[in-house]
Amino acid sequence: MAPIIVARRLAEEEIGEISRLAAEAESFDKHKALGDHAWLDLVHGGRKGAYGFTARMEGRTQLLGYAQLSVGNRSWALEMVVHPLHRSRRSGVAEALLRRSLDEIAANGGGHMHIWLAHNDHDMVEVLHSAGFRRGRELIQMRRRLPLERDLIPEPIETRPFVCGLDENEWLRVNNLAFASHPEQGGWTVETLSSRQQERWFDPEGFLLHFDGEHLAAFCWTKIHTDTEPMMGEIYVIGVDPALGGRGLGRRICVAGLEYLARKRVPVAMLYVDSDNAAAVSMYEHLGFHPNHVDTAYVADVEPDESSA
Repeated sequence: MAPIIVARRLAEEEIGEISRLAAEAESFDKHKALGDHAWLDLVHGGRKGAYGFTARMEGRTQLLGYAQLSVGNRSWALEMVVHPLHRSRRSGVAEALLRRSLDEIAANGGGHMHIWLAHNDHDMVEVLHSAGFRRGRELIQMRRRLPLERDLIPEPIETRPFVCGLDENEWLRVNNLAFASHPEQGGWTVETLSSRQQERWFDPEGFLLHFDGEHLAAFCWTKIHTDTEPMMGEIYVIGVDPALGGRGLGRRICVAGLEYLARKRVPVAMLYVDSDNAAAVSMYEHLGFHPNHVDTAYVADVEPDESSA
């Protein structure tokens, strides 16, 4: 078998190839191939510290795999898409992409990294174990039917929709306090938020804010998935100012988001929650959510190479 050649993504026309590869993987896996962060870095050219790598067989033009590496809130994140017909370890595609990604991290000073596996890919697990990765975070996707039963609805909370051009700085303040140690949701900038606002799915009417005086106290950002069957509404991000914890704002703002989705005639609600966040899991269970599947992060610590030290 010809060797696998991994190259840094250079041409914008490669975005179309990568999009087609992701679509084939999604059709096979019944799961999104790239998360929102990676997809936005791909289509908008990437933030500082974001790298894309393509894998092809030497002498061939077919795209076999794509890896996207980005530095986030105190850690590196890797997402990888491999064509369903080239996922066996014998193909060498995943190993070549992983090796190139690890080299890039080492060249940039090393650090902690993680990669999410959203499907039970035994070959990929073996590749990661061979490279020294271990199981890390587990993310539970939970779902429930809408609308909510009346006995689950607490005292209503006053909310208003997000106003573009007005609420960005205050929302960023609360978000970055609430998710100070979170690897994906923490450390957002105006540019990070702006990239979400440019997406087709963004609707400020479903981005609900609750204020305590002039200051944002809690928020529930919803996202409607129109390309799923059935259509689903996601509790995309939910947060409470840590200074105002203990008031039950998390449950009440979540219910406000769920009622908004029900008014939009969305039949199923879904969300993601870390499995070790017992308080959040318990709250969602009390609101009638049930686990649908679990995504697993595999983690490793990469030493810097000598030239980067």
